Amino acid sequence: MNTTRFLTLLIIAMPCWATADVVIGESGTSCAQDGACTNRFHPDIPMVASAEPGERIVMKGKNARDLQLVSTDQAAADRFASAGPSGIAHPLVGPVFINGAEPGDVLAVTIETIDPGPIGWTSASPFGFAAGAVGIESRFILWRLNDDYAQTDALPGIRVPNASFPGVIATLPDEAMLGRMLEREAQLAEAGGAVLLPDTDSAQPSSLCGEEGSKPGECLRTIPPRENGGNMDIRYLKVGTTVYLPCNVQGCGLSIGDFHYAQGDGEVSGTAIEMDADITVTTRIVRDGPDLSHGPHYEGPASLLSIPSTRFYATTGYPLKAVGEVPPDIAYLANAKVADLPNLSRDLNLAAQNALVAMIDYIVDRYGYDRTQAYMIASVAVDLRIAQLVDIPNVGVTAILPLDIFVD
Repeated sequence: MNTTRFLTLLIIAMPCWATADVVIGESGTSCAQDGACTNRFHPDIPMVASAEPGERIVMKGKNARDLQLVSTDQAAADRFASAGPSGIAHPLVGPVFINGAEPGDVLAVTIETIDPGPIGWTSASPFGFAAGAVGIESRFILWRLNDDYAQTDALPGIRVPNASFPGVIATLPDEAMLGRMLEREAQLAEAGGAVLLPDTDSAQPSSLCGEEGSKPGECLRTIPPRENGGNMDIRYLKVGTTVYLPCNVQGCGLSIGDFHYAQGDGEVSGTAIEMDADITVTTRIVRDGPDLSHGPHYEGPASLLSIPSTRFYATTGYPLKAVGEVPPDIAYLANAKVADLPNLSRDLNLAAQNALVAMIDYIVDRYGYDRTQAYMIASVAVDLRIAQLVDIPNVGVTAILPLDIFVD
């Protein structure tokens, strides 16, 4: 028998023995037409697929407004600009049931690959951070994307390197967590704070969260980010990063979306280079994992941060506090409403404090130092960085610890 032909037959046959990827989502369709697309969080949202821990999950994701991107010419940009905000905000792929995952577990999600679509977009609007002070005008531009760079005729001479990541990654809340989140955000809105309450506009799944749905006032939007994840917009969640999320329901209910080709810390205009993308992730169930009460944790190669360390670990913080507590930096306001609110609006100091406290807890629990030692380590080695400033009310801060400072 011809040896070359025999080897060829073996290679052709091998896929029959291999485990196929779990592929979820449909390219080229709108979220409303895609049965694997949602943009709300609620424990009753049905799972769209299941996967084993360690199995490759391929999610075919849509851009942040579910825009149908077919051309980068100026006429296409003008059409999107004149239409104003449209489409479904933050279409997500999921939720996915992870077999064997139980409430109380931690779900470790490792980002294996991100394949950008060919076209991206960015907009500027009054929604952005400090837009009034900067004095901007509304604008919408389209980008040409490849594996290496993004370019646009609207910004000649600019070439932005590929730094793709998902802006939204989350698990489903359980009923208790959902109730706490709804209550504190309603309290904040009643007190005059900036918050995006549940609404039915373009909500998916519409049978649960839409105007005629069974629970339209209970479905959380992707903004703000919360303890279960959501629209965190942390640009370090790139290929090679592992995100630790709380498992609140049976199977966790993993959802991912809002793909960014590149973003600066803060995402000040309210958008990055938004794009369609295919993402491949694997999962791992962690028993007795880290305390995620302040928000998700993540870790990865330090090359993603450009810090002098080969690895890093990070925590997140949002402006959440105990009822009755008044943060010292705003105590001078003598405002009784502050003490009664568990959620403050756009408070970077409180978010930074929470990220730092979570990091102190991690150093103490992981390395055995006392709290004062951990505080001093944080003072000399931990970076507090702004993750995003636009996901009201919960602006985000991340605390980054270079792991190479710990030696045997």
